Amino acid sequence: MLSRVADNLFWMSRYLERTEHTARLIGVGLTQILDQTPQAIAPRWRRLLAALHVEPPGDNLDDPQIITRLLTTDATNPASIMACMTLARENARQVREQISSEMWEHINQLYLNVRSTSIEQIWQDEPVEFYQMIKERLHLIQGITDATMNHGEGWHFIQVGRYLERIWATTLLLEVFFRPYLTCNEGVIDAIDWVALLKCCTAFEAYCKVYTADVQPARVAEFLLLNAESPRSIRFAADQVQTSLDQIGQFAGTRHAAHAERLAGRLRAQLDYGQVDEIISQDLLLFLSQIRQQCSAIHDAIYQAYISYPINQALPQ
Repeated sequence: MLSRVADNLFWMSRYLERTEHTARLIGVGLTQILDQTPQAIAPRWRRLLAALHVEPPGDNLDDPQIITRLLTTDATNPASIMACMTLARENARQVREQISSEMWEHINQLYLNVRSTSIEQIWQDEPVEFYQMIKERLHLIQGITDATMNHGEGWHFIQVGRYLERIWATTLLLEVFFRPYLTCNEGVIDAIDWVALLKCCTAFEAYCKVYTADVQPARVAEFLLLNAESPRSIRFAADQVQTSLDQIGQFAGTRHAAHAERLAGRLRAQLDYGQVDEIISQDLLLFLSQIRQQCSAIHDAIYQAYISYPINQALPQ
């Protein structure tokens, strides 16, 4: 596969995953602040903004309309839904011959819907429903991708992009929720916040099926980090990254791909054999940071092997 095509598919997938993640956090944030005082609202918005690497808009953390504008329609904010959908659409446009017509149509339609909607329109209607629509459209695009594309090299680059982005986003969420819990007293984060964390990962119902509705911080960490069956857990995502990199390596038939596969295998093994009590007692925040560092190393290895490799690497040996 051409390196340009691989790059576009990889980033198209990452930006679509990032869009869904942002829409989900906004929806949870808007639901969570109902019947809350301004003093309770501000720290919750601050955590969600930190999870998206977005600077708070001054002293306006008690104004949800300002925050949703920043995260939705502000094209100058690289983490906004508008910015992410613009980049996802542009990457999809450049590889229209590689993706299905249905994929392109739905990506383009969602982009046009977001572009034509103002924050005033969102708030005139029902804002939570708007973000629910975005999530549903992105789930539809994911299903169409799996149902209409050949599960070959290009499809596996889409998988790698999606799950690397998911690992990165989930580790940041865990970090911003667990930092005050681990460094201060337990009352800083209450039961509502732990439920919100699970809902930010679309994992509350799945968590309840494993642990019942008894939401405990250690169990939340174990579920989102180490559960092998939840599609939103870091362990599940790491499994998918390794599987797809192995498949890409077989399609490409190049020895230069081995480094990326080894790094992905190392991350997967670390999560396969991890124990949450040991992780928390040793340093959960450091563990999460190290996972992101490993994801960055995998990203760099993918680029070296498939996208920005030197010309002599592509020549027959």
